[in-house]
Amino acid sequence: MSKAIDLIKNTPIRQKQRKSKMFAVFCSLVLLAPVFMTGCQKDNSTAAAPATSSNTLTSPLAAQKDVDAAPLNLRTAGDFTILSETGISTTGVTAITGNIGVSPISASAITGFGLVKDANNQFSKSPKVTGEIFAANYAAPTPSKMTTAINDMRTAFTAGNGRTFPAPFVAKYAGDLSGRTLQPGLYKWSTGVLITGAGVKLSGLADDVWVFQIAKNLTVDNSAIITLEGGAQAKNIFWVVSGKTAIGTGANFKGNVLCKTLISLNTGATVHGRLLAQTAVTIIAGTITP
Repeated sequence: MSKAIDLIKNTPIRQKQRKSKMFAVFCSLVLLAPVFMTGCQKDNSTAAAPATSSNTLTSPLAAQKDVDAAPLNLRTAGDFTILSETGISTTGVTAITGNIGVSPISASAITGFGLVKDANNQFSKSPKVTGEIFAANYAAPTPSKMTTAINDMRTAFTAGNGRTFPAPFVAKYAGDLSGRTLQPGLYKWSTGVLITGAGVKLSGLADDVWVFQIAKNLTVDNSAIITLEGGAQAKNIFWVVSGKTAIGTGANFKGNVLCKTLISLNTGATVHGRLLAQTAVTIIAGTITP
């Protein structure tokens, strides 16, 4: 009986049926191949999407810039190279570029300049000043202009003295900056600050800002040089001094001084910046340019 069954299985008809089934399976696989390929392509494109989106990480982060403190806003006080509440005096060969002015005191407190008033009595000129000279007792609109400038100077002093950003360097080098190199930032001392003949370097970029909060006096010794490196600019340096400021003979000073009391320049001192004093400014044969 088993032999008979084997004979039936191996008949030509059975063999032909097996071949037909195999051929059908093969044809089915051939027809399904494009479907599988399409699915793989979709999977690949889906997998590639994260890689493309990962490149977009450069958008808000790469575009982000470092956040620097802004320079102090001097407002209309910035229209003056020298501004004083109680007087500006000079002796010797002095050269000043820019405007100078006093208020609330009158023009009589501007001495050593050989003032020559303009026809409208709104300002004066001097061979020592490349600019105009203003005082509270000149004709309108000068008195109002000077009151605003003095108020802006005081506002800038208060803002500079109260600044807290960025986090300050407190009592750096115990107030002796001689021979040091200072990076941009906010510096705060409850003492005075000294710069000897060894000088000091301020190293930073063109948009970097330095604010020095000094509770007592700023003393710049004879021949001291403040050197700017890396593109640092004098206009972005602010010395906020609650005592007096003394710049010695032949010193080369950089920055804007906002001083609660006296600013004095000894013989041959050079300043690249502004001198804004809530009392007087005295100059002995100095050169001041903003």
